[in-house]
Amino acid sequence: MSTAVRTVPAPAPTPAPLPVRLPALRDAGPNWYAAVMGTAIVATAGAALPVPGAGPALAAVWAVSAVLLTLVLTARAAHWLHHRDQARAHLLDPAVAPFYGCPPMALLAVGTATLTTGEAVIGERAAVVTAFTLFAAGTLTGLIAAVAVPWLLVVRHRPAPGAASPVWLLPVVAPMVAASSGALLADRLPSGGRWREAMLLGCGALFGITVLATLLILPLVFARLVHHGPLPPALTPSLFLVLGPLGQSTTAAANAAAADTPYSDLLAPLAVLYGVPVTGFALLWLTLAGAMTVRAVRLGMPFTLGWWAFTFPVGTCVTGAAGLAHHTGLPAFTVLAALLYALLVTGWAVAGYRTLRGLFSGALLAGPRR
Repeated sequence: MSTAVRTVPAPAPTPAPLPVRLPALRDAGPNWYAAVMGTAIVATAGAALPVPGAGPALAAVWAVSAVLLTLVLTARAAHWLHHRDQARAHLLDPAVAPFYGCPPMALLAVGTATLTTGEAVIGERAAVVTAFTLFAAGTLTGLIAAVAVPWLLVVRHRPAPGAASPVWLLPVVAPMVAASSGALLADRLPSGGRWREAMLLGCGALFGITVLATLLILPLVFARLVHHGPLPPALTPSLFLVLGPLGQSTTAAANAAAADTPYSDLLAPLAVLYGVPVTGFALLWLTLAGAMTVRAVRLGMPFTLGWWAFTFPVGTCVTGAAGLAHHTGLPAFTVLAALLYALLVTGWAVAGYRTLRGLFSGALLAGPRR
């Protein structure tokens, strides 16, 4: 009697887990913080307008900006950890180094939005603590950028004559963003012990850094345009960066005048005397930059992260005009702020949509072709 040998089939091999593809961060530069700035200013500028019932929508935009800040901070930390050589190369690249002014402005912009719109969501105490923390971090890193980037520009980059770019303004605008945020925070300090006065005077020093640095850089930018012609289409959106120190300084002056300090009576008329002509020049530059942008679009202006220049600088003009409306009581400034806000939201929607599309396609994280 024979017995059949029963063969047991070998177990099927366990399929190897599919590798998780993380976004390529090697070529992700500091310009990604511009998306954080542009989103936060939508919330802050909207809060400056007398629009009833807008609070929940603005709080949602603030929440998006806070999430974006967390994501970009994490991505940039990973970039410095895993691609330190590329991070150093960015610092030594004259086209990229000025964008290191964006991280402190992103911190400050989200801090201001937390104070103006996020307070209704997380409560006053949490909002004030968050705003002060981001203000301290943003001011410190902003001062470092305001010194380090111009130093690199002079010592290491050595740009050719006629190479001035509006992006040179980015690191020196950060102290003005701190001055504007600090003026809002002054009222949250104890009224005794001259804490508010010290904060306001510190903001005045920060104000001076940006104003005087802008007076040095802006003539170089305009001379470059006059003698060498319009910027290439891809770089044309950077012209809107000139609005940043103009609108932000008007906002800072208005915020300082609104703070409850011994200087309020003196600062209120000065804020108007300063802000009105600066706003006039900002509108002139906005028209000029807009005309050049139309020309660039006709020439096939490609999408880059530089399109976020259509957001934060315009938003500072919104808050500046709203501040003038508060101190003068003139409806014309409220109308101007509303029109500029419509332009801001349009730019934010377009830049946000194109950025998401570029992320999903991988085009924005792809390195340069070799």
